[in-house]
Amino acid sequence: MRHLLSYLIFTPLLAAVVGLLIPATQKNTFRVFALLISIIQIVIMVLIALHYEHHDGIQLSERLPWISMDLGQWGTMKAEYFVALDGLSFPMVALSVAIISIAVISSWTIEKNQKGYFILMLILNGAIMGSFCALDFLLFYVFFEFLLLPMYFLIGIWGGPRREHASIKFFLYTLLGSILILIVIIALYLSFQDPTSGKVLVHTFNMLHMQNPENIIPGSILSIDSTDLLGPYSYRLWAFLLLFIGFAIKLPAVPLHTWLPDAHVEAPTPISVILAALLLKFGAYGLLRFAYPIFPDGAIYFSWLVGFVGVVSIIYGALNALSSKDLKRLIAYSSVSHMGFVLLGLASITVEGVTGAVYQMFSHGIISAMLFLITGVLYDRTHDRLIANYSGLASKMKVFTGFVLIAFFASLGLPGLAGFIGEVMILFGAFLSQKANGLLPIWMAIVATFGLLLGAGYYLWTIQRMFYGPFSVKIPAAEMNDLNHREYVMLLPLAMAALFFGVLPQTLLNFINPFAQQFVEALFKSASFINP
Repeated sequence: MRHLLSYLIFTPLLAAVVGLLIPATQKNTFRVFALLISIIQIVIMVLIALHYEHHDGIQLSERLPWISMDLGQWGTMKAEYFVALDGLSFPMVALSVAIISIAVISSWTIEKNQKGYFILMLILNGAIMGSFCALDFLLFYVFFEFLLLPMYFLIGIWGGPRREHASIKFFLYTLLGSILILIVIIALYLSFQDPTSGKVLVHTFNMLHMQNPENIIPGSILSIDSTDLLGPYSYRLWAFLLLFIGFAIKLPAVPLHTWLPDAHVEAPTPISVILAALLLKFGAYGLLRFAYPIFPDGAIYFSWLVGFVGVVSIIYGALNALSSKDLKRLIAYSSVSHMGFVLLGLASITVEGVTGAVYQMFSHGIISAMLFLITGVLYDRTHDRLIANYSGLASKMKVFTGFVLIAFFASLGLPGLAGFIGEVMILFGAFLSQKANGLLPIWMAIVATFGLLLGAGYYLWTIQRMFYGPFSVKIPAAEMNDLNHREYVMLLPLAMAALFFGVLPQTLLNFINPFAQQFVEALFKSASFINP
């Protein structure tokens, strides 16, 4: 049982290699093969859940030597295959297993080059799992960069009419963020040592070592006494800022968000599901896992900036969703707004805010997947996503309308559904921040609440226009069938999850809250060590 995480990561990667040996003419084989791998991962995830204790911090760790180089007078470079789970990564990995399984089922309508499509999906699957499990910064970077390649091709080959433009824009934006992150990784490598190596200087990428400021090499570029023309600690502040920009691109946060609507509109439905539910989470995950713990001084110093960007993303994303004519673009901009709430929770650096941010990441993954699947159901029938071209759908697609209402109300934050819990806890954290630590002004929390009103506005207006009134679509009414069995299988688990985690949030909070408490306590402790 000690290698469960490795099985979860490498099963789809090995399956992709096996898939290369299957003749391209056996189309149904690839569908079944990808689904079988997803079922195996679900079984592995169940075993992981049975062995995971939510109060015990980092668990199920696996460590193996990966890269070790003697650099002479400069010491030794050491990178490890180091994977584990804690209260941050466990919910994200569980979400990934569920979402990818549903995305595979959604992919059964793909007809073009099925062999290439499902092999790329398997590669993407393994890279996502590896990214969420990695506790070595270099290993995380390798996994994350690896997943960009299949995503680029999945959008560029199987996407809509402007797929080449969307895929190139996605790749260039995310590559820019990755370069900024790589610069900081190099600086961290030069500045941190492995404390277990004795008298020999061993440069490390180990996340746990980098969280401890006592492991900073004296006189290094990121040492706590480093100065330059801009003043003390400035290299550390610049490093945090580079990490923040790099991960904000992947979030994405305004004004670094423009790649997202294009990518969502042009991507096929299953890829939009993975992009919204999982890939957007790497921005916030990277901040929580790397930027904040390694640079607590930068996190506190720039809390106002992170909070301000979050508030701007909330309002700007909601206003753009309100003006969107394309249903997919509306959902894409709603994601920008919801990820703004995550930034606001992080900026508060309170237990309530951090807990709410992680909960929002998880709940948004469920809800956004459901929203894009709903869009895909309509597009499969009409090949049309324009809101104005639909009216009165509730009279013809009653069950489908029920799922739409659950997804829309969950996304706008209706109490009793999953979207409510994260947003309310984030707002609690934002309002309490001024009193708890003096970081965020109250006006940020007040302005953010208007994002909830705007969210209700664009969702309720969309429901009114598309689902009520006289029935009208571009195709004959006889072709507007309600959900088929495959669509039930995709939407029903997500709807049940949105209800379950809205009514029983403690089920998930038991995992998240211990992490959030330890995260906030460790951050202020490290910050006080750096700036006594």
